Amino acid sequence: MLALVIGLLLFLGVHSTRLFAAQWRAKQISKRGVLPYKGAYAIASLVGLLLIIWGYGQARLDPTWLWVSPVWTRHLAALLTVPAFILLAATYIPGTHIKARVGHPMLLGVKFWAIAHLLANGTLADLLLFGSFLAWAVALYVVSRRRDRMAGVTYPKGRAAMDGAAVVVGLVAWVVFAMWLHGALIGVKPFGG
Repeated sequence: MLALVIGLLLFLGVHSTRLFAAQWRAKQISKRGVLPYKGAYAIASLVGLLLIIWGYGQARLDPTWLWVSPVWTRHLAALLTVPAFILLAATYIPGTHIKARVGHPMLLGVKFWAIAHLLANGTLADLLLFGSFLAWAVALYVVSRRRDRMAGVTYPKGRAAMDGAAVVVGLVAWVVFAMWLHGALIGVKPFGG
């Protein structure tokens, strides 16, 4: 469990510096340069992610149950991850109404993903992992939207065709992940089998 907690602190901490420690970040970039900063950022992120994966895997071997979710929550979780994948696609596909409307679709997608997994899983490790990502995404979304308003940031109006592309890419990615990759990578098949 300690590896999971350290991994979460490292991964989420690194991904929060731009908004919660902007002056420190600017000072590091000024002292070391952009490429060394990005290299250290990438290494710290990777180490945090690996610790999360390993720590969560270890915690699943001897779980501490906090609650047992009803079976129907698995179906709800699968449904809630659909918009998470669409929002993730909208993050990278330029010119969507989705990005223009929500500003930070990846953070909103992380919220859907985390809520879905909190509903369907009831161990202490699940609460730490998905609860941490949910709290991080909520806080970062609020700060990011506030920062956008203060800076007068506006996103270009999107086109319906680009929204359609985001939906198609998101749905295809969801199907591939739900049907094959989730079981292979996570060890849990969302739709049994």
